[in-house]
Amino acid sequence: MEWHDIGFVVAVRRHGESALIVELLTRERGRHLGLARGGQSVKARAVLQPGNEVAAVWRGRLSEHLGTIGCELVRAHAGRLIDDPDRLAGLAAAAAMVAATLPEREPHADVFAAFAALLEAFDSAPDWPVHYVGWECSLLSALGFGLDLTRCAATGVTSELAYVSPRTGRAVSRSAGLPFHDKLLALPEFLWRDIPADEVQIGQGLRLTEHFLLHHVLLPQGKTLPAARVRLAERMRQRPAAGTIDR
Repeated sequence: MEWHDIGFVVAVRRHGESALIVELLTRERGRHLGLARGGQSVKARAVLQPGNEVAAVWRGRLSEHLGTIGCELVRAHAGRLIDDPDRLAGLAAAAAMVAATLPEREPHADVFAAFAALLEAFDSAPDWPVHYVGWECSLLSALGFGLDLTRCAATGVTSELAYVSPRTGRAVSRSAGLPFHDKLLALPEFLWRDIPADEVQIGQGLRLTEHFLLHHVLLPQGKTLPAARVRLAERMRQRPAAGTIDR
């Protein structure tokens, strides 16, 4: 059998002396693996960088086989970010999260579209960290663990939201949550209002999505947070405070 699709490289690993096993986030088939013969060559490695958009051709005798995959470069997102280590770390983290969380060979058109939009934000948006946190929220939703950040779970109010229940993923207002603040997660304001975010709020957003991705998606599968995602959070913590990140 054979199929053709557009995809984003999300992970690669060595196989033998010259091949790579490539993981793509494809438009029609979700996360899909294939064996790239000669993938360890200099030319192929330049194409098979996480985040790069490729035109893929997969061939296999049966659909359930690993099969072989050939990829032609469509857009080199990774190369364009090479001089910005923070954005490159964001791209690596997003690719690693797709590889770690999405089930194999299940279509996820919503995740594909959101990942494409995130890559555009890495390329040009000054507030790309805001987009990244929002993307992880959308990933949770696509996986069936969406957060409800629109109103207080205790009172129903839609203002002064300050916390999130670590158990239910529902927002809690400042007044309702204050007596239990040490048991709740901080809710950065930019996630429920269209306002700029500062470095502290970006850190709060990353900790919020990390909690639910780890406890509701990764740990039940016996996985931990990908190293690339850990590195991104560390880089964000080490960034000098520069006021708000304008949209």
